[in-house]
Amino acid sequence: MLKEFALQLAKELDLGAFAPWVLGLVSFINVVAILMLAWVGGWAISRLIGVFHQRLIARAEGPEEQRRLETLQRVFRYIASVVITVVTIMLVLAEVGISIAPILATAGVVGLAVGFGAQSLVKDYFTGFVMLIENQIRVGDIVEISGKSGIVEELTLRYVRLRDYEGAVHYVPNGTIATVTNRSRLFAYAVMDIGVAYKEDIDRVYAVMRRCAAALRADPLQGHKILDDLDIAGVEQWADSAVVIRCRLKTAALEQAVVRREFLRRLKRDFDAEGIEIPFPHRTVYTIPADPPATPER
Repeated sequence: MLKEFALQLAKELDLGAFAPWVLGLVSFINVVAILMLAWVGGWAISRLIGVFHQRLIARAEGPEEQRRLETLQRVFRYIASVVITVVTIMLVLAEVGISIAPILATAGVVGLAVGFGAQSLVKDYFTGFVMLIENQIRVGDIVEISGKSGIVEELTLRYVRLRDYEGAVHYVPNGTIATVTNRSRLFAYAVMDIGVAYKEDIDRVYAVMRRCAAALRADPLQGHKILDDLDIAGVEQWADSAVVIRCRLKTAALEQAVVRREFLRRLKRDFDAEGIEIPFPHRTVYTIPADPPATPER
């Protein structure tokens, strides 16, 4: 409509010779307007997602739900940016006189051909979308997937980026994920196997362990991480050099490793104070007396 108005105005002003220039100027103005609208639209959608995200964060129940909302916010912003970019490119091409119908038809054929050769890529995106919808993984979770474990630093529709304890970064395609072990949901257990000497009184060892756990839970720096009293399962096995006692502490999510290390440190101190032996592998050697020397014959 703007081009028709510009041509009509050029005819009325007897500027027919400049009609191609007028059309070029109108196309340039339209392209600039499309780009500006795309930028404004992208900013508005990003702002709208941010406001909606803040409202949901205010109603979130705990840090786990907040991490899930953070992940969904990044994904929705990514999808919105892709859609706006594709629509903007199509409008600009149409404005400069390039028909997008053949491009769409070609893209459909090429997409079909590429789809057969890129099934793993399609599987990555589909699996990533399902994981987000089902809330299996969130940024900040400690997980084990595809034989790799670590903290989730980034979660996209294409891959999951993990950083392990040594600082190494692992990129795991979503399509290769068959089983997800998430250690960050609601609570966790710090499971410990405690070995004591065979000569020790097991009931006395239980009492020392419970006393140590109670003191740890009363500690102002560590107590908020522990959600319940020490649970002693009992004697797990008779090892070569020790009686192994299995126990666990219920902790807040992501705190199990810290609680486990601190409990073992304190328990070592309490065992030393109570004289409870923490055994180590040892071996008893029996010697066979040598035969007496033979008496020489005379």
